[in-house]
Amino acid sequence: MATEEVDKAPSLPPYSEMILSAIEALNEKEGSNRSSISKYIESTYRDLPTGHSTLLLQHLNRMNENGELIMVKTNYMKSNPNAPLRQGRGRPPKTKTTTDAPLPPGAVLPPPRPRGRPRKDPSAPAMMSKERAFSGSGRPHGRPPKKDRVVRNSGGLATMTTTGRSRGRPPKVKPLLTEVNLELK
Repeated sequence: MATEEVDKAPSLPPYSEMILSAIEALNEKEGSNRSSISKYIESTYRDLPTGHSTLLLQHLNRMNENGELIMVKTNYMKSNPNAPLRQGRGRPPKTKTTTDAPLPPGAVLPPPRPRGRPRKDPSAPAMMSKERAFSGSGRPHGRPPKKDRVVRNSGGLATMTTTGRSRGRPPKVKPLLTEVNLELK
């Protein structure tokens, strides 16, 4: 007979009911934390399961996700049924537009749009050249090119830019060679 009493599971109410009754009984202004809820349940109900603290944590998390409880900092409070729903952080997810109406016979859905930039159409007309690609003001886009000017040198024609230097790397200056007369004594 003693073994039959040990094998019987104690008749405990569900954890959600125990948690709600603990929060109501504690009646703390800023809510009750997990340890005070656990202590109240342990003092009120006997023969709790061995994994009481983990079960309590799991039920508190589940009740918080379902909206039965509100967690403020580390304290749990009963949710107010008249309070507006809590908005999550960030942008809300897009709603999926799916129609549950069946398609008419013979209708085929188009394939979904592929990701990324669409490919260029080879049959499209060619783009305008840069000389013709003007903005609405009649001027071309970007910085205007430097104007070249021609300067006559003694050696012929040389192309010079507005800065006064020729384009590219300047030529290497070679020293002039002079004849040296060496007389032997």
